[in-house]
Amino acid sequence: MTRRGARIVGAGLIGTSIALRLKEKGWSVDIRDSDPVNQAIARDLVGAAPESLSPELVVVATPPSSVFETLKGEFGRYPNATFIDVTSVKTKLHVEIEAISGLFERFVGTHPVSGRESGGPQSARSDLFDGRAWVITSDKKESTEPIRMAEELIRVLGGVPYQMTPAEHDQLFARISHLPQVLSTSLAAAVETVGESIDLAGQGLRDMLRLSGSKAELWGEILFANSGEVLESINELKLKISEIERAIQQGDTKQLASIFATANAVHGKLSGKHGLRPREYSYLNVVIEDKPGQLGALFNECAEIDANVEDLALEHSPKQETGLIRLALFESHAEKLRLHLLNKGWRVHRQ
Repeated sequence: MTRRGARIVGAGLIGTSIALRLKEKGWSVDIRDSDPVNQAIARDLVGAAPESLSPELVVVATPPSSVFETLKGEFGRYPNATFIDVTSVKTKLHVEIEAISGLFERFVGTHPVSGRESGGPQSARSDLFDGRAWVITSDKKESTEPIRMAEELIRVLGGVPYQMTPAEHDQLFARISHLPQVLSTSLAAAVETVGESIDLAGQGLRDMLRLSGSKAELWGEILFANSGEVLESINELKLKISEIERAIQQGDTKQLASIFATANAVHGKLSGKHGLRPREYSYLNVVIEDKPGQLGALFNECAEIDANVEDLALEHSPKQETGLIRLALFESHAEKLRLHLLNKGWRVHRQ
């Protein structure tokens, strides 16, 4: 039986993660990158492709500024393949692709809603897309062969396909992806004046600053490419901040409560782990000593009784000899784990 073949152009986090999963599924994979170090790492992880590989699928996972030129070059080499990109801005690219005779019919825009704080092939994981949304962008209502192939690829990679137009995508992701990056970056810059005292920050600020470690090279391209929608979303945020500002200035508790009620309702709509529907969890607060091996020991206790931790948060103040880890579990698992930990001498509190 002939093995299916794919060519991945761009050996960063996304491209290498795609290659790893396809290789696991028995595909022949050729991965390339303009950076020789990234290409060498990715090929060591994925393995070499057969010299005679003629890919049925070409995935372009390069930075946004080079996607269009890369697609044109790959179409010249493999005119019978299906072409997919994975960038987070779509409208401009779709307009450019429409001008290339033959390519537009074989192209599908996609956007995996997945990632990690660190990039590069060294951060790649074959399970990166498991249970994650993966958007297909197309103005075509009918399911063409390239769209069907994109859907098949997404499912092979463990993702969940959704479809919308390029314009709908860019409007949506300006608000649920690009605006959070702008907010996290702005917030980090705004609190820079506290200096080393930032280490006293609690988990709330740490969560909000998670995206502030992103690189300007990539995000500059994304923000400029979707500038119209991003600027509109920033204006919407400014209006909400102004409402909170006025409520505080005027001591308007009703207005402030109304804004919080709206925010609470939005928070309640957020998906749970792996993009699934929200779930009601019970929480255990476990006191741990500040010494090596404590987290590992705690997780070993969970594994011993098959208690599945759905989420966790760690609080630890500088120079404090103990920390607090907050575990989120289903009700049945939480009580079983609480009793088990108490029996083993852990200090644990149910919330």
